Amino acid sequence: MEPMLLSLFLIPVLICFTSLYFLFIFSTSERRSPQNPSVDPSKFPPGSTGWPIIGETIEFSNAEKFIKERMNKYSKLIFKTSVLGEPVAVFCGQDGNKFFFSNENKIGVPWYPRSIYKILTHMEKAEGTKESIKIVSQFLTREALQRYLPIMDRQVKRHLVTEWDNKRKVTAWPLAMNFSLGLVFHLFLSIDDPAGIEELSALYKKLRAGLVSIPIDFPGTAYNRGIKASKLIMNKVMLIIKQRKIDLEEKRASPTQDILSHMLLLKVGGDGNLMDELDIASIITGLLFASHFPSATVITFIIKYLAELPSVYSEVRKEVMEIESSKVHGDMLNWDDIQKMKYSWNVAREVMRLVPPSGGTFREAIVDFNYKGFSVPKGWKMHWSPNSTLKNAEYFSEPEKFDPTRFEGKGPAPYTFVPFGGGQHLCPGRDLVKLQILVFMYHAVRKYKWETVLPDEEVDFILFPKPVDGLPILLQPHIV
Repeated sequence: MEPMLLSLFLIPVLICFTSLYFLFIFSTSERRSPQNPSVDPSKFPPGSTGWPIIGETIEFSNAEKFIKERMNKYSKLIFKTSVLGEPVAVFCGQDGNKFFFSNENKIGVPWYPRSIYKILTHMEKAEGTKESIKIVSQFLTREALQRYLPIMDRQVKRHLVTEWDNKRKVTAWPLAMNFSLGLVFHLFLSIDDPAGIEELSALYKKLRAGLVSIPIDFPGTAYNRGIKASKLIMNKVMLIIKQRKIDLEEKRASPTQDILSHMLLLKVGGDGNLMDELDIASIITGLLFASHFPSATVITFIIKYLAELPSVYSEVRKEVMEIESSKVHGDMLNWDDIQKMKYSWNVAREVMRLVPPSGGTFREAIVDFNYKGFSVPKGWKMHWSPNSTLKNAEYFSEPEKFDPTRFEGKGPAPYTFVPFGGGQHLCPGRDLVKLQILVFMYHAVRKYKWETVLPDEEVDFILFPKPVDGLPILLQPHIV
């Protein structure tokens, strides 16, 4: 073979193998645990492990399509795959959801690929530990949410005045992200200065970009910038913590003003010691990340569906204006007003059914166990995804149809509508997300009608759903 032809042949081969090498080195977690020889491979769930090393990672990036196809091909109960070099058992359907949620820390513990943990160094502290869930739950009681409602009301009004008023066109996705992140900064850390919020928002934007990038830690890459942004966020939160400790000692801060004050004064363990500052920073940083994504995503797609479905928008506005008519001009939303937004919340739930804000979670099996006649060995990864039930005709009639009335009465069967998880792994922040969504819907629909600029805009489902072009919309203000 002539040198030129040989080069043309070898270059793509070298690129291919180099790409696989980097994917293996940077994307996988620790190498697979030795498989228990007593576990019979013939009892493994049906499925395919795909290509060597990368498995079915590429196909898995579109979780809805991936899970639907494999449920139809292999099993509606459980199937196996390989993601980022790891064998994975995917639990499906109502029974799979129930099993996954009911066995927290009994058969599995939280797991993420090393490439993600490298950016979200705080995730291990922030998610899945009984201590962190207990802390967050204490901060998100009904009484606490009632205190946050006036803050949310003011924040939404200010956002619409600043970002929507006097504008013909806005882009919903980035605005929803910035709004939601600014709100949790205020609620968790009492940060309300625009410069501080903008600085932290810019860092979280780099962090998000790093999570969906090729995980190569080299200067200049999005992944490297994401790692640096995560470290800077942690450093800034540590500085806020140290200043808050001083403010609490000097009575310039209230013990109950936000989750940070609550955590700094919280005694843990049998010895009654205060929490470690680094642990607090890890949990806070993880909460900031985890709490703004769901609400911002749902708000974005509520905007999309209300633009595309005029009859649904009209029903939401009718409900909103009935509440508005009962209030004195200038009155803020109160708790009773939120309870009246039943149709609006059904709309939000239908949006979450069609576009779940989370693609699911992973666990690592800590014991060998059997499920539905199949064996899952210790060391395998386990995956739950809401996509196995939310658009499944077995649980939701006409699953592609937008129908908020399906949530009236008793609503869906248990463990079928699971955008916030379920059982022991039910998201403790779900009521905070609900409150934020409804306050936003109320004021946005009260002030505006809108239409999408790109009616057939594609949605990117890598890691989380996102309109490819950010969902630009044209605004039509109401006279209020």
